[in-house]
Amino acid sequence: METLVTFLRLVLLSMVPFVLASQGTMLGGRTGIFNVAQEGIMLLGASLGFLVSYQVGNNFVGMLAAMAAGALFGLLLAYFTTTLKMNQFVIGLSLFFIGVGLSTLLPKLVIGITLSPPLIPTLPEVSIPVLSQIPLLGPILFRQNGLVYFSIFLSLVLWYFLYRTQRGLELRAVGENPMAADSLGINTVRARYWTAIAGGALIGLAGAYLPMVYTGTFTEAMTRGRGWLAIALTFFGGWSPLTILTGSLFFAGVEVLAFRAQVIGLAVPYQYLLMVPYLATILIMILTFRKARVPAFLGQNYDREKRNL
Repeated sequence: METLVTFLRLVLLSMVPFVLASQGTMLGGRTGIFNVAQEGIMLLGASLGFLVSYQVGNNFVGMLAAMAAGALFGLLLAYFTTTLKMNQFVIGLSLFFIGVGLSTLLPKLVIGITLSPPLIPTLPEVSIPVLSQIPLLGPILFRQNGLVYFSIFLSLVLWYFLYRTQRGLELRAVGENPMAADSLGINTVRARYWTAIAGGALIGLAGAYLPMVYTGTFTEAMTRGRGWLAIALTFFGGWSPLTILTGSLFFAGVEVLAFRAQVIGLAVPYQYLLMVPYLATILIMILTFRKARVPAFLGQNYDREKRNL
């Protein structure tokens, strides 16, 4: 039983970067902006979040810095694709490479090359009174760091906003038929801008989570493809916040299983175990891709003057 509790705790701990990055991807996609720079934004968020936390001595400030960097990349994506009408995929890949480059450059400029990497305190466990004492469920659900609670709360809020409010309906309309939304007086440009910025901020926070929870320091390529997996997870989740939350638990479970297999010394080369999350992703996409419900205008730029759909 103790082993099961430990496993489930690790699954909740590991789902956070998937949830945050995928919800950020979903937000932009709901207005037609398809962000493919997740991996670069996450790495930059991890690097900048760590550096600011290390210099200031406050993880919260580091998280804000990571979110600001992600928001800036979201702003650039919105500007080049919504205002300048440039190809979304090309701009996204460009931002990806910029993010990856900056993530390796900044630590060398700020800290330099050291024999042992500097460390920051990891996020503390936040136990919810009374609830954390519930047998079995208490240690799993109510003894986690603050970002675990935030990611679950965020998913619930986004679902309510998108499917139970007028603003959410208008936002979804922009991603389905921007011409119709425009004719109804909905500001499609503003919708695209704010969702791209908010989505980028969440992706940056997803990156900052890694050094602040897993390692206490930044290492190159520490995202290990989680940004790319977030894109697949968003498709798998049908661009719906609650389904994305559920899918994140599955993706995190596969990741934890692969990690635990290495820890117990399973007689399998660790390179194969590292492949497990990606193999699972391919299998899931094969089984669910045709059924995936995506915004009709995803990845396309709307020109109000030409009115081309």
